[in-house]
Amino acid sequence: MKCFIGLGNPGKQYEMNRHNVGFMAIDRFAAKWGINSFQSKGKGHLGEGNVNGTKVFLLKPMTYMNLSGESMRAILDFYKLKVEDVVIIYDDMDTPFGQIRLRYQGSAGGHNGIKSIIQHAGTQSFNRIRVGVNRPAPGYNIADYVLANFSKEEMKSLDQVLDLTCEAMLSSLDEPFEKTMGKFNK
Repeated sequence: MKCFIGLGNPGKQYEMNRHNVGFMAIDRFAAKWGINSFQSKGKGHLGEGNVNGTKVFLLKPMTYMNLSGESMRAILDFYKLKVEDVVIIYDDMDTPFGQIRLRYQGSAGGHNGIKSIIQHAGTQSFNRIRVGVNRPAPGYNIADYVLANFSKEEMKSLDQVLDLTCEAMLSSLDEPFEKTMGKFNK
């Protein structure tokens, strides 16, 4: 079993925000693999399916970004999953837009959703796919930046970024995460 958790904020006003790229990746993966039915469970929206012979859970926490770990913990406990079974997908300002970066440990780096995940996982060691959103210009408020929609220019490439993220998700089902990292980290 594998659980992909995409971080974001619930609500129409946040749908196309940079901070919601984790939700976007979950939605794209669900569409590609015919996981159409999501239900409210564990403080989130949870989809279940079978991908290439592996049972897959897709979770979008509905707790708002800063409390994402609460939803993750509820699902891990309910399904008796281990942190090793989880891949967290989220926006990353230290990765250039158009790129993804995979890691299996590290600090939150100022990302409040990851801070919550670390707190509720009890470890900084878990698989993650960081989706690049660039840093704002100096002096620009970080919260305003991540809660803003992708620019028109970025929107032209967003489909390719989400497809790349889905490829990494799929690869992590078939191979050890370290091998997937080697394939996708450039």
